Amino acid sequence: MNIVCSHCGALNRVPPERLGDKPVCGKCKTLLLPASSVELTDSSFSRFVSKTDMPILVDFWAPWCGPCRMMAPAFEQASFNASPNAIFAKLNTEDNPSVASQFAITGIPTIILFRGGREVNRHSGMLDAAGLSRFALQ
Repeated sequence: MNIVCSHCGALNRVPPERLGDKPVCGKCKTLLLPASSVELTDSSFSRFVSKTDMPILVDFWAPWCGPCRMMAPAFEQASFNASPNAIFAKLNTEDNPSVASQFAITGIPTIILFRGGREVNRHSGMLDAAGLSRFALQ
């Protein structure tokens, strides 16, 4: 499987049977499948989502959003529960308006599930950890 490092952007190939072995980036040695969410930006989003073969659940949020802050602990718990079967990522829509605009994010929190670089499902509003895990692994 191809996995883009969220830290340095390097493309890594990992055999599917080794996903549970805590693979690290060949370039910067950062964990490729951390048990917590990764931060994406306007500059890293496209490569990360389009080149990573795993399901990626992206939380579009903003620091001023009360429901976003309330959902954050559940998102981190679901990220831990879903690893190494899915990657959870966060994109701050206030700091990264280009990607938010590209996906017509009009309300937050909004979560979008990507597979193979394509949006496969979307949900606006809060979900608990169990709901987020189900959403990511559907």
